[in-house]
Amino acid sequence: MRATLKDYQDVEKAAMNFVKSVAEGNSKYAKELFTDEAVLFGILNGELEHGSIEQFYRNVDTVGADANFKARVDVITVEETLAVVRVLEEGWGGKIDFTDYLLLLKLNGEWKCVAKAYNQNSNTIQK
Repeated sequence: MRATLKDYQDVEKAAMNFVKSVAEGNSKYAKELFTDEAVLFGILNGELEHGSIEQFYRNVDTVGADANFKARVDVITVEETLAVVRVLEEGWGGKIDFTDYLLLLKLNGEWKCVAKAYNQNSNTIQK
């Protein structure tokens, strides 16, 4: 059964907590989205970053806000209890562009992110 448009809107709204945290440099919004057990995987400046989502929270709180940050949320798919979201970020911390994929599950009626994987755009890698 295809998800309803409201389901897609609910997933997008949940994912916007991720964007708001990065835009404001404050992890409190992302903490509403991610489960405590959520994991993070990606390559940051050529080095593997993986583990608990707590690392993402530290990064957000350390880097802070940037007035030129831009983002787009694309809800790729929504099934009954599963959703995949792509977030395009430009100017994270004023200098890094990312493509993030968020894997969400519907838990107790709420969309929660259980995993974040990302790509740092190669032209923004600091050498």
